[in-house]
Amino acid sequence: MKDGELFGTTQAAEEIRRFTIRGGGLSANILNLGAIIQDLRLAGHEAPLVLGFDRFEAYERDTGYFGAVVGRFANRIRDGRFTLAGQRQQTDRNFLGKHALHGGSGGYSGRAWSVALHGHDFVTLSLHDPGGSMGFPGALDVTCTYRLKIPGTLSVELTATADEATVCNLSQHSYFNLDDGGAGDVLDHRVMIPAGAYLPVDAEMIPTGVVQPVDRTPFDFRQARSLRTEAGDQLVYDHNFCLASARGPLRKAAWVQGAVSGVEMEVWTTEPGLQLYGGGYIAPPAPGLGGIGYKRFAGLCLEAQTWPDAPNRSYFPSATLLPGETYHQLTEYRFRLG
Repeated sequence: MKDGELFGTTQAAEEIRRFTIRGGGLSANILNLGAIIQDLRLAGHEAPLVLGFDRFEAYERDTGYFGAVVGRFANRIRDGRFTLAGQRQQTDRNFLGKHALHGGSGGYSGRAWSVALHGHDFVTLSLHDPGGSMGFPGALDVTCTYRLKIPGTLSVELTATADEATVCNLSQHSYFNLDDGGAGDVLDHRVMIPAGAYLPVDAEMIPTGVVQPVDRTPFDFRQARSLRTEAGDQLVYDHNFCLASARGPLRKAAWVQGAVSGVEMEVWTTEPGLQLYGGGYIAPPAPGLGGIGYKRFAGLCLEAQTWPDAPNRSYFPSATLLPGETYHQLTEYRFRLG
């Protein structure tokens, strides 16, 4: 489907197009590169709500997954290895040269997706991932539908089917700044996450396997508070919060409020986990939207997902997808003016 605006051309001569959708007081620009949310705006709030880039070349050089859908397995898999149906699998190791991150070096964030449908307030993109790609078993067929609806809601619906047993864990990786589009930091944004436990990680950002209660830790966001560390060095949040033991009905997973604008965002999801990444490693390859120079902590991510390293932890929510099953994730970002 050849509508949309030509945004760039990949080195493989694939056209990357930009699609604008509007609805519910929101407008968004979507790229078929990585199913990226390039820009998102709320009527009555001047600055963009997400971090992004004006030029295609910046996305080609980006290593921060700005606005993309990541997969086949979002987050990390220790050593890029797991056993499935009695078979040992070795996936691409693109993190520290040792572990798999967001599907490997050729993950979904850098691929050209097809555009299946496009209307005034929605766009549906699709991707065929061949068996063996990045070392993952089985072919996977993925769809992503972005829809804007009343009131102020960005809906992200992800589905996938496989032709043999595999793992599937998809996530939307936008960086949000509800104040000034990333000119300043998000450390004074107020955040609430109704999770009673989180996953501690080791020095290489891999879960230790412990499911740790948040009580009396810096990971207790059950009452809204800022991300800023009051004493000592700023804590770099990049951790999974445990919402449930399995995928389930749509539930409230987070609330965020800009410190200056008062703009609020709620995250609702079917997923059992939510990765809070506070943007502590942001190092963009180019200026952002409107020429803004993004610095550390310019945006935060709230990535709805299955728990990281789930294929190696039988007591984590399962990420296995079997033939005849359909992976189905629904995540909504609901915005309102303060």
